[in-house]
Amino acid sequence: MTKKNYLLALVLLLLVAMVASCAQQPAAPAPPPAAGETPQEPSQEEPPAEEPPAEEPAAPAETVFVNVATGGTGGTYYPLGGALAKIFNENIPGVNANAQSTGASVENIGLVASQETEVAFVQNDVTYYAWTGTESFADKDAITNIRGMAMLYPEVIQIIANADAGIASVEDLAGKKVAVGAPGSGTEVNARQLLEEHGMTYEDLALADYLSFSEAASNLKDKHIDAAFVTAAVPTSAVMEVTQTSDIVVIPVDPAKIASLAEKYPFYTEVVIPAGSYRGNDTDIVTPAVMAMLVVPEELDEELVYNMTKSMFEQRQIIIDTHERGNDIKLETALNGMPIDVHPGAKRYYDEMGVE
Repeated sequence: MTKKNYLLALVLLLLVAMVASCAQQPAAPAPPPAAGETPQEPSQEEPPAEEPPAEEPAAPAETVFVNVATGGTGGTYYPLGGALAKIFNENIPGVNANAQSTGASVENIGLVASQETEVAFVQNDVTYYAWTGTESFADKDAITNIRGMAMLYPEVIQIIANADAGIASVEDLAGKKVAVGAPGSGTEVNARQLLEEHGMTYEDLALADYLSFSEAASNLKDKHIDAAFVTAAVPTSAVMEVTQTSDIVVIPVDPAKIASLAEKYPFYTEVVIPAGSYRGNDTDIVTPAVMAMLVVPEELDEELVYNMTKSMFEQRQIIIDTHERGNDIKLETALNGMPIDVHPGAKRYYDEMGVE
């Protein structure tokens, strides 16, 4: 290497050493503050803030299906169940409610107990039998996973007969063809108990036909049966349908028999079917009655039951517009005669409203 090149290389090495030395020197301290000045914190450069992640759109609320178990399409439960479904759909977000026709009370208890339905119309006597494992539930375990939601209105036991069938009393049903209610219905229980109170069984009838209200109405019009038991609010659409083309009579029940029936079964009470309730029937008719109520599963969500109870009473006009029995559904009587424990969701609403 020439002397000139040697000197050039040495200069380059010295420059590299100086640069490296400067890079390792600590930053010079800030000058001390002047008298009376507040010391400044050393400046620290913050990293740029991260952009928050974009919000994902909220998932839609899960649809809650609410089946309302009613009874035959010709009875009172069915239109009232439709009114309830309408109220729930319009007032409880996320609810998809639907009224379904069933065999009524006894079947409905089974649907509630097995959680196959969320709300059911049931006669209060049938509810009590299920709760205590008596009468039509005597050969089964008591059903205690059901809860009451509300008491509704009187269910009148109506014995409807063709005017030319020669029937004027319960005893006159002997030897006649009689519809005693759909299998598993509260009507069938009432028919059996009322006949028993008069010393009769189904064997005393020419035919005990297990028909729904609409089926009984059709068979009355066609004269395939002579009479029918109908436990429902007055007026009942199935009975009114019969009166459009046929003459009928409503059979009275002896008040003494009603009283003795109530001694055995405390849910029965004496009521009067007002004159003019059905075409061609111009006198008051004395007969027994029980009460309609709403039953729900014990496990049903408390908030859902609270909202169903609240919306039912706050939107009661929809029920009234559907059937005049809606006038009997009142908040102040919602617990009168309740035969079982009330669901916590319904109780919360009643507590808020001061109902006992």
